[in-house]
Formats: sequence, C-alpha cells, structure tokens
Amino acid sequence: MNILLQNAIPTLYDGVSTDMLGLIAAVMLGFMAVFFVIVLVLYVYMGFALMKVAQRLKTEPTWLAWVPIGNLYLMSKMAKMDWWPMLLLLGIWIPFLGIFAMIAFGAFAFIWTWKILEARKRPGWWVLLSLIPFAGSLWSLVMWGILAWAKD
Repeated sequence: MNILLQNAIPTLYDGVSTDMLGLIAAVMLGFMAVFFVIVLVLYVYMGFALMKVAQRLKTEPTWLAWVPIGNLYLMSKMAKMDWWPMLLLLGIWIPFLGIFAMIAFGAFAFIWTWKILEARKRPGWWVLLSLIPFAGSLWSLVMWGILAWAKD
C-alpha cells in the first residue's frame, strides 16, 4: 500500500512534493515583485526630491537626478565640490581595495550631503543620523523630503 502512495504523489527528494516546490517558488516570486515595487517607489521619490533640491539651489541640469551615476554628479555640483570622488566607485571592482574605495566614497557622499543641508539652511549634522541602523534609512527619506518640499 505504501508503494502505491509513493508512486501516486510526485516527489523529488527527501519527500518534498513538486506542489510544495511550486508554492515556494510562487511565494519567492511574490516577495521579489513586492521588493521591486518598493525599490521603484523609492527611486521615483528620491528622483523627485533630488530634482527639487537642485531646482531650489539653482543647480543645472536637474534631470541628472534620474540618472543613476549622474545623480551623484548633481549632488557634487549642489555641494559646490569636485566630482572626482565618483571615480572611487571604479575601485569597488578591485578586490580588497574595493572596501576602502567604498568607505572613502561614502565619506565624500556624507560631506556632499552635509554641504547641501547647509546650503538649504538646515543643520549639516542631520546627515549623521543616517548612520543609525534601519532608522537612519527612514531618516534619509524624511531628510530629503524636508530639503525638497519644506518651506524655507
């Protein structure tokens, strides 16, 4: 009797049925779709916020807010600093040195954001709050919203 049941239900290995694998795949695809939508919404929000801050600081071209590496160049222009630290991003692909290049670029990005905050007459130290795990990411979204849409 047991042999008949084993042949009736398709299984792969260790007793996991193909139906269960289909369910797992569907759940994973659902999570990926939700993740994609969240990332897309955050990208659009940050694009609008960065573009609005650039307009308020009279920095052109504001459309660079929508270009993945161009938005970093726009940030350097808004901070009135050099753009060359963006070249550190090339160092990410170098084994071992990539970590140091990323840390160095992060420091420049913090400086740029500090200067942008001061240019919009906000305390520069607000950027340090983004270092707080999880809450810092939420704060960054709020901070860019304040920079873009708050009254002066």
